[in-house]
Amino acid sequence: MTERQDVAVGWDIGGVNVKAARVPLRRASAREAGTVVLPFEIWRAPERLGEVLEAAADRLGLAGDEPAAITMTAELSDAFPTRREGVRGILRALGAAFPRAPLAVVGIDGELASVTDALTHPLDFAATNWVASALYVAAHVPACVLVDVGSTTTDIVPVAGGRILAQGRTDAERLARGELVYTGILRTNPATFVERVPLRGRLTRVAAEWFTQTADVYLLLGRIGVGEYTCPTPDGRTISPAAAHARLARLVCEDAESLAAPEAEALAAYLAEAQVRQVADGLAEVLSGLPPEHAASPVVAVGAGAFVAVEAARRVGLPVFDGAAVGVPALAAFPAAAAAALLVEDLRRR
Repeated sequence: MTERQDVAVGWDIGGVNVKAARVPLRRASAREAGTVVLPFEIWRAPERLGEVLEAAADRLGLAGDEPAAITMTAELSDAFPTRREGVRGILRALGAAFPRAPLAVVGIDGELASVTDALTHPLDFAATNWVASALYVAAHVPACVLVDVGSTTTDIVPVAGGRILAQGRTDAERLARGELVYTGILRTNPATFVERVPLRGRLTRVAAEWFTQTADVYLLLGRIGVGEYTCPTPDGRTISPAAAHARLARLVCEDAESLAAPEAEALAAYLAEAQVRQVADGLAEVLSGLPPEHAASPVVAVGAGAFVAVEAARRVGLPVFDGAAVGVPALAAFPAAAAAALLVEDLRRR
């Protein structure tokens, strides 16, 4: 167990994962974070959130009374009737799980507020994990574009002069501006970003069913391992390259017998390239709205799908920073680590 005065904790409560990080109070660095990611589809059993939080804390060796900063995106889940009720439900679950912990909530303005304030004005604290990430990156790389590719979504956040230049704040505003691209390396149905794929000399239409997902693409290509395939499979079957082949085949209404292994691999490669183009399009849209002096800033790639961000940056001609070299590790739980580091800085200023 840790002592409360030794670490700060960051939470990122998503719709399909609960992410937590512990950062030493002696240094506000995400590079030193210990992290845990627990798959949890909140809409299936929202009443279990508390036990998942406790399990994550136990995995991190927490005593439960450490100061913690909270970000979230799960409020948008249809487990809750509205986002307002989602924010309140998540905060209440955290309060019940850790009644002795001093809790702070990251606001859309980048400030840390009390749980009481967040319960009173919940929409000011919805979907703020990208804010924590961008603030941390801005403190380390004053001029850049943060591209965080996760399991489900991609955040594209321009930074200049150590300040966030994002034009959108809410998810809806960010979707409209290319700053939020609803695509990720695990849970995205390829039928959402391709209408046709090359197959046997023709551009073949794809089946708009949940037969497969991007986790199958990257597992078959060897970009992720079995242990990184942390979401349920569309068919409920096993997680293996052979099973991924079978699921991808159904995208073109074939199966593992009729779609040869080289064809499945070629299909996966085409889908991976199409997803890179999708992220690159969002990146180009964001860059087009920046002042010319900021439009050539390097990309800082983070998240479980940082490799997609790197390729997208190359497509639009931007250099890529080695995040680890500038104190920005490409963690799957980066927003949680960033939130914890921001809390450390806040505690130091008091």
